Amino acid sequence: MDVFETLNGLSISYEKFDHAPVYTCEEANLINTHISGAKTKNLFLRDRKGKRHFLVVVSDEKQVDLNFLSDCLDVKQLSFASPERLDKYLGTKPGSVSILGVINDPDGFVELIVDQDIWQSEALQCHPLVNTSTLVIKLSDIETLFEHLGRVSKIIKL
Repeated sequence: MDVFETLNGLSISYEKFDHAPVYTCEEANLINTHISGAKTKNLFLRDRKGKRHFLVVVSDEKQVDLNFLSDCLDVKQLSFASPERLDKYLGTKPGSVSILGVINDPDGFVELIVDQDIWQSEALQCHPLVNTSTLVIKLSDIETLFEHLGRVSKIIKL
């Protein structure tokens, strides 16, 4: 599904900033200094058996303790999912992971986990599933998107 088609179809406004490809939060911070909204780090994780997958969205400044998160989610041994799984379930590649990936997961296979600090932000920065642009979207519009997609996020203090 096309991110922009979905956002426009729901009358969700966004600011779009095109830039050189970025693969890490550190690289993004070097070129996105003028962009408003909470800067996010997005982790695509799986459980030990690969039966459950998680998209974890936190502030770009936070370190995620996978053992703590495993306990919170009642799963064993969280680890990063492969690029193949990322493409299969969220339709994107490493370096382009974003909260907007849920658009490509209509069956809700991937569980969405959002850090409480991010969920209290006014707006979020996110890739439109490519790492050559950054969008700023109001949190209320992210909630509209989730409602449209029938998605529920689990809010956790990480």
